[in-house]
Amino acid sequence: MTDPLNRNEFLVKEHVGLFKAANNYDIFDPESGEKIMECREENLGLFTKIFRFSDYKRMTPFDIRVRTLEGKQVVRVTRGVTLFRSNVKVFDDRDEEIGGFRQKLWSIGGRFDVLDRSGQAVCSLKGKWTGWEFAFVRDELELARVTKKWVGLGKEMFTTADTYMLSISPEVPPNSAIRRLILAAVMCIDMVLKE
Repeated sequence: MTDPLNRNEFLVKEHVGLFKAANNYDIFDPESGEKIMECREENLGLFTKIFRFSDYKRMTPFDIRVRTLEGKQVVRVTRGVTLFRSNVKVFDDRDEEIGGFRQKLWSIGGRFDVLDRSGQAVCSLKGKWTGWEFAFVRDELELARVTKKWVGLGKEMFTTADTYMLSISPEVPPNSAIRRLILAAVMCIDMVLKE
């Protein structure tokens, strides 16, 4: 079986919900429409659930897992309680830390550094303050791009569900940790920068 992360295009759909505490997504192949992975936030504690419905939502901890449809973990993303800026850890399929993200304290549009396991920046996520578009950049080379997809007035106004497209450059080698870090970052953009 090939690694689902060796694709270059992913359509990420957040689950629709008026009153939901957990962050859950499905990841599709945009060409075929076939679901290829699932992202679930399981085992939320009572206090986390309560704070998710308050102004403190951006400060709550999370532990989300991206898995294949067969249940094999692709990546796990965790963060503890945060006050000013997020420090997120990313783990591979064996629960070994492969890197993380460090949010920039003062940025217009949103920005964080994507770090390898030793804490060195491998690329930066940069957003535009005018909308929901982000690029993963290293030395002016764009490694990936995330754009929000319009899903209709009803869903946009009355639910918290988002749909976005992740495009990874063919320059990013297959089976590299950077692919896992980019996918993990996409799962976190909403929770870290846009909530």
